[in-house]
Amino acid sequence: MEITAKTAEQLRLTAEEFELIKQKLGRTPNFTELCAFSGMWSEHCSYKNSIKWLKTLPRSGGRMLVAAGEENAGLMDMGNGFGVVFKIESHNHPSAIEPFQGAATGVGGIQRDIFTMGARPIASLNSLRFGNLADKKTQRLLAGVVHGIGHYGNCFGVPTVGGEVYFEECYHTNPLVNAMSVGIMKADRMISATAKGTGNPVFFVGSATGKDGIGGASFASANITAESAEELPAVQVGDPFQEKKLLEACLEVIDTGAVIGMQDMGAAGIICSTAEMSAKGGVGMHIDLEKVPTRQKNMKAWELLLSESQERMLVVVEKGKEQAVTDVFEKWDLSASEIGYVTDDGLLKFYMHGELEAEIPAEELVLGGGAPQYTREYREPKYFEKIKAFSIDNVADVTDLKAIAEQLVQIPNIASKRWVYTQYDSMVGTANTSTNTPSDASVILAKGTGKALAITVDCNSKYVFADPYTGGMIAVAEAARNIVCSGGEPIGITNCLNFGNPYDPEVYYQFVKAVTGMGDACRAFDTPVTGGNVSFYNQNPNGPVYPTPTIGMVGILDTLADRMTLDFKQTGDAILLIGEARNCIGSSEYLHKIRGIEYSPAPHFELEKELAVQKLVAALIKDKLISSAHDISEGGLAITLLESAFPAGLGFDVTAGNGLRNDAYWFGEAQSRVVVSAANAALVIAKAKQAGIAITELGTVTAGNISVNGQNWGNTTDWKLKYDTAIEKTLRV
Repeated sequence: MEITAKTAEQLRLTAEEFELIKQKLGRTPNFTELCAFSGMWSEHCSYKNSIKWLKTLPRSGGRMLVAAGEENAGLMDMGNGFGVVFKIESHNHPSAIEPFQGAATGVGGIQRDIFTMGARPIASLNSLRFGNLADKKTQRLLAGVVHGIGHYGNCFGVPTVGGEVYFEECYHTNPLVNAMSVGIMKADRMISATAKGTGNPVFFVGSATGKDGIGGASFASANITAESAEELPAVQVGDPFQEKKLLEACLEVIDTGAVIGMQDMGAAGIICSTAEMSAKGGVGMHIDLEKVPTRQKNMKAWELLLSESQERMLVVVEKGKEQAVTDVFEKWDLSASEIGYVTDDGLLKFYMHGELEAEIPAEELVLGGGAPQYTREYREPKYFEKIKAFSIDNVADVTDLKAIAEQLVQIPNIASKRWVYTQYDSMVGTANTSTNTPSDASVILAKGTGKALAITVDCNSKYVFADPYTGGMIAVAEAARNIVCSGGEPIGITNCLNFGNPYDPEVYYQFVKAVTGMGDACRAFDTPVTGGNVSFYNQNPNGPVYPTPTIGMVGILDTLADRMTLDFKQTGDAILLIGEARNCIGSSEYLHKIRGIEYSPAPHFELEKELAVQKLVAALIKDKLISSAHDISEGGLAITLLESAFPAGLGFDVTAGNGLRNDAYWFGEAQSRVVVSAANAALVIAKAKQAGIAITELGTVTAGNISVNGQNWGNTTDWKLKYDTAIEKTLRV
């Protein structure tokens, strides 16, 4: 067939990119080669519209053991000779079309990124966004995604220990499904995703290749439309039991000393793993595609290259040690096929029954090599005019605090996600300490290391929508605050940057400013970015989703004795507010969901004060001066107090500490505030004053009754019932 710019366009390459490919090859590519470029130069694989700004993020320093983006996942020093490996990625588009498999394979893919480096996964988290919960489509997507995550994670045997779920109209067409995995390993035993050693054999291991997932990377690099359902074959199909065997086999084969390099076959399949491993090692590969195990007959070369069938790895083996590798995979009843060898010419040569199907320089396909990099136009969104026009003076204050609190506690964004998390196995492995006594971050015992990990995923996308720069900073700050309130020391982040179409200047403005804010916050917290994922083209018919730069953060606890939980412990303890209350209701759940005001500024945030508050809370925990710590986020102070009361069924008697508006004081979401309880309030107050941090004594913990400003709110049990059942009641409507 004749290959033209029209052919390239059908493969989601531009006419300019087609000309660039011809220039790089010195000839017109054949169809198989063009398919390879289509996958590798897709937004999903090449980051062509984002890499310029990603390079501005802090990507080294601190406890980093490998450079950001250089390996399948980030690796940071835990101490005691161990490293923690972690990463977060999106599976948004597949989940929008086929929610069960889309979410399930997202979980499977992120686990492979962890164990391909030689780490054993010990915890999973997820960050989910859907449309209006009352909508039947949303309920179908929610049920499918949660079932998919639960099915894969539960069968694979790694606990799902934390996450977040939000419901906003803008995610109606395009839900966000972000999956994070965390693993541990001996720090000096990492396996790199690098090919080297001329003549070393290349092995294909794991499941056979089928036609599922073909074109998945390109599919994820375009808007979802009414016709997207016709691309259903782009959604992969996962098998968690096969992945469990693959995990054990990969970790065992590493112990043989035969493995030179290994990489997961994720987005863009074989072409991606062969190209990235070769380019990184400065080598080429000779690959005989007919040796790739298949589960469908007569697959063409381009189908084999682009298939995203799950549970597969590419392994470069030291020549002469082939038998040791095949023995391990045979033991686990997995395929291990020698499909080629490493060459020294930098070329990827793919053959089918002796006939050369494609010949491409590996370097020309990859990010940082020949893949294009673009600088897009950006401008301030027009809707900012509505945000700037907002005035708190135009919003009547609240008189009946209890009535508003009752509405807030049942809003899906705030209410218990019990319906979701009870479908996940959170206890397998017996390392999750947060099952019965919650903390702001999930605390996981890293068995055998002498340490524990505090891990969290965070992003309030309404804040980012209101002010991308400040919202980006807040996402990092809230993640760090959750780690600190749990007794951990934040060490690094991974991010999943979910935005709309990058060719829209207003969307690109959101992206640029959010990344800039994230970078500034990461530098302040000394939490470098270990890697992550960019997901563009998240759109609905009315426009883009809220800009959602999800932050996955990891912290270290040197001893589990440092762990802090969010629950009130005993009656009579003082309840204190660390940080400054303000006349701020911007972008709060109260303002948006109850007062119906969508456009308002981001909540008050000052980076220096946030750092000071976190430093104080960390010191109070170390010195054993407080019994609980819970940061103020969605729903404001009232919701924080209720959430601290729920676990033990205790109550509280509190009074406003200054002359602020009622709604701002109780329901505002101004940042850098933490509620703590303590047996000795005077010591805590003295520490705060010494540090120059505002502190207010709100009241005391009670046996189970709630009183606010002298008004009796009833008992904690009744409030908890509303909180626990709100989502379930909506789903039954």
